[in-house]
Amino acid sequence: MSDIDRVLRSNLKLKHLQLVVALDEFRHLGRSAEFLSLTQPAVSKSLAEIEKMFGLELFIRSTRGTRPTAYGEQVVRFARSVLVDFDRTCDDIASVASGGAGRIRVGAMVVATPGLLVGAVSRLKLSSPHTTVSIEEGDLTRLLPRLRTGELDFIVGRLEPGYSSPDLETEALYTDTMRVVVAADHPLAAVAKPTWHHLATLPWVVPPAWASSRVKLNQMFYKHKLQPPADVIETSSFLVMMAFMRERGCVCFLATKVAQYLESVGLGYTLPLEVPIELPPVGIILLRNGLRTPVASSLIAALHEQALDIGGETAPE
Repeated sequence: MSDIDRVLRSNLKLKHLQLVVALDEFRHLGRSAEFLSLTQPAVSKSLAEIEKMFGLELFIRSTRGTRPTAYGEQVVRFARSVLVDFDRTCDDIASVASGGAGRIRVGAMVVATPGLLVGAVSRLKLSSPHTTVSIEEGDLTRLLPRLRTGELDFIVGRLEPGYSSPDLETEALYTDTMRVVVAADHPLAAVAKPTWHHLATLPWVVPPAWASSRVKLNQMFYKHKLQPPADVIETSSFLVMMAFMRERGCVCFLATKVAQYLESVGLGYTLPLEVPIELPPVGIILLRNGLRTPVASSLIAALHEQALDIGGETAPE
C-alpha cells in the first residue's frame, strides 16, 4: 500500500493520467494513440511503464482492444478526478486573467430546465455576466457519475428516492404536478373532454423506465383498466421530446411548469385531464462534503429565489 501511495503522490504525471483515461474511453491502443497524437508503440511503452510503477496489470490487451482490470478501473477513476480538477483550475485562472468570474457546471433534468434553471441562470447573469455556465442535460443515470467524478458542481432535477446515497445530499425546492401535453395543432387539442381511452392507442414520448413519473403514468392507465401505450419513445432529452411531439404527433407526459413553458411559446397544449399522482420534489443534488465554489453557491442561492418566484408547493423539509 505504501508503494501505491508513492506512485499516486510522486510518480504519476498528467500524461500518464491522460493515457489511462484515453484507453478507458477508446478501449483500443491505436485509437488512443491517434487521440493523444502519439504512435501506438509509444502508447504501449507508456502503459507498460505505468503498470510497472504500480506493479499491477491495469489493462487487458487482446486482438479486440483493451479493457481495464479491476485495478485499472480504480486508477481510471482517480485519473478522471485529477484531470477534472486540473481543467477546472486552468479555466478559473484563465477566467480571472481575462476579467471573467469563473465557471459553473450544472447537470439538468428536463423537469427543472425551462422555469427553474433558466430563471436562476438569468438572475446570476445580472450580477455576474461574465460567469460561464455549462449545462449538461440528461437523466440521473448519466448525470450522477459525472457529479461523483467532479465533472459537475451539482444537478438540478427531480429528487428520485431510488437514487439516494450516503455520498449525496439534496435540497428540495418545490413539488410539481404532471400534465399530459400534445402539440398545439394536435387533433386532441380540439377535443373538449379527452379521456385516457383516447390516449391509450396513441404514440407517446415518455420518461425512462426507471423514472417515478413513468411508473406513475403506467399506473394511471391501469387505474382506468387500460394497458399502457405500446408505441413509445423513451428519452430524457427536451429536444428529442419536442421533435417527436411536433413531427410524429406524440403525446408527452411533462411537469406542469414545463407544460406551461411550451404553452407560453405556442408549441404545446395541455389536455384538460386529471393526473392525480404524487411525485418526489424538484431540487438540487450535490456531492456530500464536495467542494462548493463561490459561483456554485451564488447559483444555488438564485435557484432558491427562482423557486419561490415561480410558485408551486414548497417541498417538505
